[in-house]
Formats: sequence, structure tokens, C-alpha cells
Amino acid sequence: MNLSVDIAGVTLKNPVMTASGTFGSGEEYSEFVDLNRLGAVVTKGVANIPWPGNPTPRVAETYGGMLNAIGLQNPGIDVFVRRDLPFLKQFDTKVVVNVCGRTTEDYVEVVERLSEEPADLLEINISCPNVKEGGIAFGQSAKAAEAITRAVKEKAGQPVIMKLSPNVTYIAEMARAVEAGGADAVSLINTLTGMKIDIHRRTFALANKTGGLSGPAVKPVAVRMVYQAAQAVKIPVIGMGGIRSAEDALEFILAGAAAVSVGTANFHNPYVTMEILDGIRAYMEQYGVSDVRELVGAVR
Repeated sequence: MNLSVDIAGVTLKNPVMTASGTFGSGEEYSEFVDLNRLGAVVTKGVANIPWPGNPTPRVAETYGGMLNAIGLQNPGIDVFVRRDLPFLKQFDTKVVVNVCGRTTEDYVEVVERLSEEPADLLEINISCPNVKEGGIAFGQSAKAAEAITRAVKEKAGQPVIMKLSPNVTYIAEMARAVEAGGADAVSLINTLTGMKIDIHRRTFALANKTGGLSGPAVKPVAVRMVYQAAQAVKIPVIGMGGIRSAEDALEFILAGAAAVSVGTANFHNPYVTMEILDGIRAYMEQYGVSDVRELVGAVR
């Protein structure tokens, strides 16, 4: 039975990855999860300088998921290269570094720093607000998404995955834009923008007022968008959004995802990635599927 998949020339031993921002850089989960069994570990977002993140409160539970307004808090590229990458390279898994920034120059600086480092793939978070364009996210304008992809690709030493925002009118347009800019793969969805109000305190549940909605509530939207993106581009698609079981993961794969990332579910079940991997294997045995790639996009 073959569970290996190919993402832009990089072979993952299986299609199960972690989702950025929900797994740190793997160390805190390593006592629950055998990192050697994962297809890839996707790191928390890394910027050119340390980011303090947003004021608290910045996490709120909601029906079928959670809202977060962490604000991509991270220690910056220097600490990441010195501390986190060496830890991850101890394991027999692929390392995908998630990159964030506020300007094109921010992204390019991080990508250049990583070009000589032992990272296997880069995932570019274009849901960040573009400070030079009035705060609209890079990923909400097809023109901006194509431009940032092109700029990153010029300096990247690794294949580039562009992580798409779902907060757009037509996801296929965004997928085609980053493909035109030279993206090697796309991943989606990032969180949906949401809000929660505390009716007893008559104030916002998050200091930031709005936050990113993730968890099971977003899964039907995510499956639809992954399907549309997979139909629109020729590059590999990595699916995510509310995956908490092998059944969920298989929906994304059948919709066209070559691999899947598991995010919010890690918070309440740190063993979930291993359970999903075992479940995919059991499904393949049950239905006589010898190669997981036979399932990718099998639903047309």
C-alpha cells in the first residue's frame, strides 16, 4: 500500500500534515505524536522580526470551532533558525516553514534567509494585511497575490506553497493568480473572519473585535473551496479546514487535495494526526485502494 504523495517534487511519506499555528514547531506535541510518522510538520508563521501579536483576550470558543486573533505572534527568523529548525531536523519528516509579513520586502527577507536552511517547502501566508496597500490582505486581491508570489519565487530556495484566504468572492481566481505568479502548490483554507459578542459584558469576546474562525464549522466551506481550486489549477492543492477525522481528511482528498493539514483538532486531541493517518490506511484496506493518489480528485 502506497501512502506517499508528491508536493512540487518533494515526497511526503503520507498526506497528513499539521496546520500552521496549531502545532508550534512540533516540540510541545512530540510527547503525544511520533513526528517521524507525519507526512510533514508545518511551523507556526515566521516573520523577519519578532511579532508580539495582538492584545488579550485573543481566543474564544464558538459553536463548532473557535475564533483566534493571536496576530501571528512569533519570535522571528533568527530564533527560528537557531532553535526550531534544528529540533525538527532530528525527525524523519518534511519541514514546511510558514512565512508571514506586512510588506513584500518582509516576506522576501525571510525567504532569502531560509534559502540555505534545511527546510523542505515554504508556505506563504498571504492572509496578512498589506500595510502599503491600506491594510487589505495580500490574498484578497488577485493582482497582489500574483505579485507577492512572483517576488517570493524569485528568491526562494525551496518550492513555494501559497496559502489562500477564504475571505474572497471567487477562490478559483485567487488560485489561478498565484499559479500564474509561479506558485508550486496552494494550500487552503486559512481562517474565515468572524466575531463573537459577550452579551453579559456587552463587549467583544476578542480584544481585536474580529478573529479567524476555524474548526468543524468551516469544513463544508473548505471542501467546496478546495474542490474549486483543484479544478482551476494544475499545481498540487493542500486542503485544510475543520479536519478532525480520517473521514474529514478523505473528503478533502476526494475533492482534489493531494495532502491535508490538521489544525484546530490538535488542541483538543493531540493524538488526532495519528488517528487520521491510521484511518486513511484502514479506508484504503477496506476499499482495496493500493495507492492514495488514486483517491485524489476522484470526485468530479
